[in-house]
Amino acid sequence: MREALAEARRGLGRTHPNPCVGALVVREARVVGRGHHAQAGAPHAEVLALLEAGERARGADLYTTLEPCDHFGRTPPCSQAILDAGVARVISASQDPNPLVNGKGIARLRAAGVLVWTGVLHEEADALNRPFLKAMRRGLPWVTLKVAVTLDGKLATRSGDARWVSGEEARAEVHRLRSRVDAVLVGTGTARLDDPQLTARPSGGGGRNPLRVVLDAGGTLPDGLRMFHQPDPERTVVVVANGAAPAGTARLAATGAQVWSVARSPRGLDVEALLRGLVAEGALHVLVEGGARLFASLLAERLADELMLFFSPKLLGGDGLSWVGPLGVERMADALQLAVDEVVPVGSDWKLTGRFLWR
Repeated sequence: MREALAEARRGLGRTHPNPCVGALVVREARVVGRGHHAQAGAPHAEVLALLEAGERARGADLYTTLEPCDHFGRTPPCSQAILDAGVARVISASQDPNPLVNGKGIARLRAAGVLVWTGVLHEEADALNRPFLKAMRRGLPWVTLKVAVTLDGKLATRSGDARWVSGEEARAEVHRLRSRVDAVLVGTGTARLDDPQLTARPSGGGGRNPLRVVLDAGGTLPDGLRMFHQPDPERTVVVVANGAAPAGTARLAATGAQVWSVARSPRGLDVEALLRGLVAEGALHVLVEGGARLFASLLAERLADELMLFFSPKLLGGDGLSWVGPLGVERMADALQLAVDEVVPVGSDWKLTGRFLWR
């Protein structure tokens, strides 16, 4: 199963909006076929592994990191392909929560006499597909907050200068991350001050640009910002408030960007409605890159799942700008908590990755 998980990881950032899946066909303790899902619309991992195995699949074992599908989508059901190949046993890591599957693939195989074991290394398999699993279960994307700060938790000087908090290696890591997510989200202030492109530019090329999403309640952002002048302008989304001035929205739409509208909320815009809209567009993993007000809104509404914090060995002092806005926490017992997954060096900086523990 660990080999199957390694196969699945080969599709990370490419299967949108499908999950990453890996599969192996094993006969007499030898791998005779392997495959991974490369992109939506392409053959599924199980089918590729069976094709490579050919007749050797008859009577063999199939290891798969996710329950085989049992419905016609862009491709035929994998459960039928497994039956047609004559596989004797199926070992699956995770059950697929997609309502079109959700146990049906396993049920069909068992009904046909195939022995099925489930739950093998399911925690590792689930960790690989957190965005897909959350979207299927809750209709919301996996939300990662990415922040670069000094040792005293500041993301910019009091004048707003933030170039550069982190080093070149950390910035390269962010470009690789952008290439794996489905959308990058920033607030109005970050868009104005930093003028980011929000594109994936990993060293060596080959990056896949995510959807670029910016909050702009009043539709007042300058249309000269770099995110509005990319080769794929339709992949920029400006989110305005319901009833925003038509002249402003028309001006931004003229750049080729999409303009979405959502209701206002006490903290600005209804970010949950936006996130649900992104899932409807197939964006299951959203990377949030600022600013402090947007971070605070996502944390206050418990919409964030993960924090990726790059901290640099620098100090700015009390007049530097904090990376997160007010959260209303008055007792240490009420502080937001993280389960830290790793802390690793990245060039001259450190990267901490952890998941929020919502009570």
